[in-house]
Amino acid sequence: MSLPFPEYDTLDGLALADLVRRGEVSATEVTEAALARVAARNPAINAVVRPLDTLAREMARRAPVDAPFAGVPMLIKDLQATIAGVPTSHGTRALQQVIPPHDSELVARYRRAGAVFVGKSNTPEFGLTPFTESEALGPARNPWDTTRTPGGSSGGSGAAVAARIVPIGHGGDGGGSLRIPASCNGVFGLKPTRGRVPTGPDLGDAWRGFAQEHVLTRSVRDSAAMLDVTAGEDAGPPVACPAQARPYLEEVTREPGALRIAISSTPFFGSTVHADCVDALNDTAALLASLGHHVERAEPVVDGQRLARAFLTVVAAECRADIEWMGRQLRRAPRSDDVEVATWALGLVGAAYKASDYATAVRDLQLAGRSCGAFFTKYDVLVTPTLGTPPFAIGALQPTLSERLALSLLGRLGLGGVLKAGGLLDQTAREVFGFIPFTPLFNVTGQPAMSVPLHWNAAGLPIGTQFVARFGDEATLFRVAGQLERARPWAQRIPPMRTV
Repeated sequence: MSLPFPEYDTLDGLALADLVRRGEVSATEVTEAALARVAARNPAINAVVRPLDTLAREMARRAPVDAPFAGVPMLIKDLQATIAGVPTSHGTRALQQVIPPHDSELVARYRRAGAVFVGKSNTPEFGLTPFTESEALGPARNPWDTTRTPGGSSGGSGAAVAARIVPIGHGGDGGGSLRIPASCNGVFGLKPTRGRVPTGPDLGDAWRGFAQEHVLTRSVRDSAAMLDVTAGEDAGPPVACPAQARPYLEEVTREPGALRIAISSTPFFGSTVHADCVDALNDTAALLASLGHHVERAEPVVDGQRLARAFLTVVAAECRADIEWMGRQLRRAPRSDDVEVATWALGLVGAAYKASDYATAVRDLQLAGRSCGAFFTKYDVLVTPTLGTPPFAIGALQPTLSERLALSLLGRLGLGGVLKAGGLLDQTAREVFGFIPFTPLFNVTGQPAMSVPLHWNAAGLPIGTQFVARFGDEATLFRVAGQLERARPWAQRIPPMRTV
């Protein structure tokens, strides 16, 4: 199929904006190119769950030509971020037609930067899973192999960026949900420091500060430039973030110097790591050493089992809070059939915890932050695999039929205590942490972390590598990412479904 503006597939967001500024192409032409790719490519991957053709065309007509992302198409994840007048489903059946009255502050900043919203991207229910397979929206698919997951919870955005539908996709990261799809889809994803990006006006901390929003991109510079236009406090933030020294876009081209880099394949959660992920890490370590960095094996010491219990306690409590918030949006009591069986069950577990359980969990999580803080007095950067395995088959981590029946029965009976004490959720939790043994720790600590697409395995699937820096030090990560992008360009890799 011949699509308009073929150069679109090879250009990042800043390059498109430059063409618009110079008058070589209009914002409307760029938008039509994006909408044509939604129509042609999205059916294979279900990345865009709500096309916004009318809104996009209106935004393109009004795009400020002098803005940094003038006329650049992007997706907004169908979770947390709100576009005035556009339903935000949060991946649920019940919220499909609940319409927010205003933009969230982050979305307002995207507008002012000149971005054009061409659609809402796929997400799991309430962003709870590291794969994107909600019953309400259907599974998103990996463009490198459509039988496999694009990760989650920002899987729709990751798949769409990789498939060249858009150069930029918004996402959020509460346990790895920008870095996971970055790794699965072979794109760049950075989770900013806690407090760097606004969450207002409707939220204070998201998931007790675990979740930070930013974008998935093909180029490092798009990520840096977008953080430049979105970073900074809004009114009444719950946490302050260290100020940046200079624009992040400038950091991308600055040499990082010889850094003290720790390398580790020891999982913080889970117990094993796939050989492909270890190979990617070793390959990255050799590349870093060749670039003049001091590389050695080391990792922060944390109690993985204790940390996993504490993390799940907070997530279960947040899940229950989300269910109750949903009921307020619907102006009635929430029902079990409003959400998926596993979501309702996790919410019951959250309701069964005592307040002291929650407080103890928070204390344990903060102690992990102390351990990591001490570690980063010795090292500038920690490098790990992003994930514990390559992208798995769609459906592989879904509850079995018997598990679903048991969860449904206990859910209808309201037996959250039984679920909390029993093992019905434990196996799923172990499998999930086996997939994401490295990412959640840095949601807990609030440190900036990124996944860089430096490696592809023998099956042609991308394998990301995670880089973590000190709290507030996105600058070092952008310098390293820019250096790696120059040393081993990855943006020319295009998934085989590109001609769909």
